[in-house]
Amino acid sequence: MKTIRSICVYCGSSSGRDPSYVAEGRALGRAIAEADWRLVYGGGTKGIMGAVANGVKEAGGAVTGIIPRFLIDMEATERELKGLDELIVTENMHERKHLMFERSDGFVALPGGIGTLEELVEIMTWSQLGRHEKPIVIANLNGFWEPFSRLVEHMAEEGFLHRASQVRPLVIDETDGIVEALANQFQTLSSAGSGREEIIERL
Repeated sequence: MKTIRSICVYCGSSSGRDPSYVAEGRALGRAIAEADWRLVYGGGTKGIMGAVANGVKEAGGAVTGIIPRFLIDMEATERELKGLDELIVTENMHERKHLMFERSDGFVALPGGIGTLEELVEIMTWSQLGRHEKPIVIANLNGFWEPFSRLVEHMAEEGFLHRASQVRPLVIDETDGIVEALANQFQTLSSAGSGREEIIERL
């Protein structure tokens, strides 16, 4: 059985309007550390990104930040980045995302902007294409990802998701269940809906 050693978290470098996003990000970070998993993330020290990393560090966990050179000082200062256990500076976004994928055994998407959306869609695409079988969790805090979930279902209904069984992230409404869901590693993803394939399985 595969053992999870590190988890990649995609999330906003801003805090968003709802204070609970930051609080839940910090709580997820603590849970990751308590599971003895390493956090792999985009290296930012602000917003939800910073909250997740701080939560991990507060609970004694390890953090790997992967950030493109041009984003230093925009999302974090060099002094702040020195507080990470491991820092990888890339030349571009493509290299950053590839390293985040290689370094991680699973993925979580918290609320964020178009960068977070792009990262989530890419990792789902790679799953659809059979490039990985790593668990993907969408943290649907306060219904944040509901519009995206509806869009994915619409794509499936219109016949645009090939190998649809490969595109089945777990959607969880609270951070409390995320670590357990990831640890189960697709066990719940094997169940099918009544008479048709479910694209997004809800816990």
